[in-house]
Amino acid sequence: MSSTHVIGVDLGTMGTKAAIFDNNGNLITQAYEETKLYYPRPSWVEQKPEEMYGAAVRTIKKCIEESGVDPSSVAGISCDGQMAGISSVDNKWGTPTPYDSWLDTRCGTQLPRLQEHEDRIIALTGGPPSFTHGAKVLWWMHEHPDIFKKIKKFLMPGAYVAGRLAGLRGELAYIDRTYLHFSCFSDTKAGEWSDELIGLFDVPKDKLPRIVDPWEVIGHVTKEAAAETGLMAGTPIAAGCGDQTANMLGAAMVKPGLVFDVAGTACVFAVCLDNFVTDTHYKTIFTGPLAIPGLYFSFAYMNGAGLNLRWFRDEMASYEKKEAEASGENIYQYLDKMAAEAPPGSDGLILLPHFAGRVCPYDSNTRGIFFGMSWSHTKGHMYRALMEGVAYEYAYYLKIIRSLLPSLDIRETRVIGGGARSRLYNQIKADVLGVPYVTLNREEFAVQGSAILAGYTVGLFDDLAKTAQKFIETADRFKPDHNNHTLYQPLVEEYINLLNVTKPLFDSRSDISEQ
Repeated sequence: MSSTHVIGVDLGTMGTKAAIFDNNGNLITQAYEETKLYYPRPSWVEQKPEEMYGAAVRTIKKCIEESGVDPSSVAGISCDGQMAGISSVDNKWGTPTPYDSWLDTRCGTQLPRLQEHEDRIIALTGGPPSFTHGAKVLWWMHEHPDIFKKIKKFLMPGAYVAGRLAGLRGELAYIDRTYLHFSCFSDTKAGEWSDELIGLFDVPKDKLPRIVDPWEVIGHVTKEAAAETGLMAGTPIAAGCGDQTANMLGAAMVKPGLVFDVAGTACVFAVCLDNFVTDTHYKTIFTGPLAIPGLYFSFAYMNGAGLNLRWFRDEMASYEKKEAEASGENIYQYLDKMAAEAPPGSDGLILLPHFAGRVCPYDSNTRGIFFGMSWSHTKGHMYRALMEGVAYEYAYYLKIIRSLLPSLDIRETRVIGGGARSRLYNQIKADVLGVPYVTLNREEFAVQGSAILAGYTVGLFDDLAKTAQKFIETADRFKPDHNNHTLYQPLVEEYINLLNVTKPLFDSRSDISEQ
């Protein structure tokens, strides 16, 4: 094949990134554009699908122009995107609704309907009802039936952008199978919509998109999209997958027992599996398909926990910001040094990191707490406790996964995202979990995963797993400290107990906490 380049596009929460790779996995160039989030009411978080498309075409065009890559050498393109929120299209690919973000919790009013059938939803879809597709579809259906009538299909942001590049009409809207565990309406293992679940909630099946594999060609770049992006008209477009699935493919999460930590806006903890298991006891863990057939991942995540560090930077560390700027040091590195001066366990200070509610398991009322403060605690203790709180939550997730699969051999954790740059954060999580942490030799995992899918779709790559493994290397390794691991275990139990003890208090003041 004469074409030797592929393009991946990542439609993230904080921004859109496009990148061009060659057939050896070398990054040729990348472009990024920040996302605009809209907050029309408390607990509402939206994006405009048209703006997401605009960011995609501009970043693609910038990559083409700055790289000097001949557009005729681009073999294919694939988009990944945010997974738990939903967009919609009418039959002409117009947008009756904004993108209802995974950060948006307005759909909490519909969760009691879903929770009546929670065990069956978990067993079939792989995940519990939360602020995800099912509750969001029901919110539009019951709260805004006039808008609901205008919707031809619900779909994901990645599919919206890809479909617009291909000039699709609404009846051809699709969802790839890597999103199904968030749906509340699927038989995820079979890769189908569940007539049983759809019927329980009277959801019109014709509002749901067709289900495809990530490597299906859903169309080709139109002449209009070619003019906007600089691509050649007719370039094949792969269906693509969810952003975390693309991240995991880009990081070569292709063997059972590998752990994946996305230390980003959302903090995601996932384990690669070779069988489909469901968590009907704790109702905390999601299990969904990976892009590679026969592989799954069990995972849970914290809604915006990565923003906690930014909050501390902006609201609690104005003096430190000035000091860091004066010395030419990165503020997060400065804060890490402060936190490193506090001992493991932060002298008894524990943080609940759920500033915007808890997602896994669903609990919209819980909020953040610093517990155990004394006059001896410093800002360094507080910042370390922010990191340890995430690690304690991860330990809870790992405990559940091990209970589901007691014979699973946990190998190592591969960490990506902005938080992966913090050596202290990596060491804390390795110590709490008792699992080695490794960083990798690159950072553009989602776009790389999407690019691998694009190449596989058009035959440039013949094996997803082998291609992903060939493109990455370990950069650094953090081994657990046995003494610290032992010290942390009772603190993990105290953290879990604190969640349980404070829940009734948060529930009793939910009207205040929503303000």
